Amino acid sequence: MIKKLASALNAKISSPEKIMSVGSKIEIVENYLNERSIHKYPENAHERDALAAAVKTYKNYQNKLQQIEKRTENLKLSREDIDNIKSRVIRGRAISSAIKDLLKNTEASQVNLGKKIEGNATENNQIMAENAREHKNKKYLEEETISKLKHKIKNQEKQIKNLKENNIALKENIEKQEDEIAKLQNKIHKLYYEYSKDILYKKEISSKIAIIKGLQEKYTKERAIRRKLEENLKSIKNIRLLELSKKAIPVKIIESFTKEEIKNACKYWNIKKGDVVLLSSSKGGGSQTALLLIKIGVKAIITIEKMSHQAVNEFEKNMVPILEAKKIDFKIVDEFAIIKDEDLEKEIKRWITDVEDKRNKEEKKKLIKVINEYRAQRKRSLDNY
Repeated sequence: MIKKLASALNAKISSPEKIMSVGSKIEIVENYLNERSIHKYPENAHERDALAAAVKTYKNYQNKLQQIEKRTENLKLSREDIDNIKSRVIRGRAISSAIKDLLKNTEASQVNLGKKIEGNATENNQIMAENAREHKNKKYLEEETISKLKHKIKNQEKQIKNLKENNIALKENIEKQEDEIAKLQNKIHKLYYEYSKDILYKKEISSKIAIIKGLQEKYTKERAIRRKLEENLKSIKNIRLLELSKKAIPVKIIESFTKEEIKNACKYWNIKKGDVVLLSSSKGGGSQTALLLIKIGVKAIITIEKMSHQAVNEFEKNMVPILEAKKIDFKIVDEFAIIKDEDLEKEIKRWITDVEDKRNKEEKKKLIKVINEYRAQRKRSLDNY
């Protein structure tokens, strides 16, 4: 592809003797930018590598390019001609040979240009005569245009005079309007003073009513909070009794599988290491959400809905049992649930067995895959031999 592109652009391919490391590319680019006080660094690795390649290639040809500049200083060549010489030298021509070829081509072009100038002399005389006639006609048109512009200026001066007179009349009218406005504003101030007394009285009443409503709302909220706390205290007492009995285990409920709901439930239920929790909803939770419950050290998690693949993997990796609610006999009491200790332990053992079987199958598959890959590689080696 590079060869095709170079052929299409008539360009020479240049490549380093060995692969440039990332460190060398960065060093080349930084030195180049610092030498020229350029503060804009390439936006990505592709731009950086392209600039490093360009600077590296220029360094390879720098001495020859400087020699060309010195040897063409007194030849009065255009920048395009000098670039042409550089292009030839880069393609492999010697500097002196490239300069001679360019000078020969330039002399031939000048001879052809002289012949062309002689052949066009007669035509140039005709063009000059025609230009003289056009100049005369142009001068006539300019004089006519100046006359029209002078007439237009006089008309505009009359319009300006009329506008000034109208402006004076409008100013007088504005002064009259301002006097009338001042009189009306005085009347408004008097009416506002009388009206404001009534407004202030009504505002004071409205303010006191708003204070009373605020106090009523505050009282209602605090009463609801108190009832909630009483219910929570009652549930915690019941959970404590169950924990002491060791026959039935309390299951603390988390409404949804999100970081915020887990934190709220931890505060409300005092969820701690060894607790069993029930997820009312498993939506929205991933591996990071699962880690919150893993760090707390919960004994098991009961789910009503299907959990995300990422969360399941995280729980299985840390051996935290995930139990399906439909397979467990538990009851909802107040704001929490209870499950028999023997039923819970039975389900946990079953889950551990399933996970271990799953891991053994996966490890077996991996081992078979490795063996098959080795056999295939060994077969290819023998076939090539």
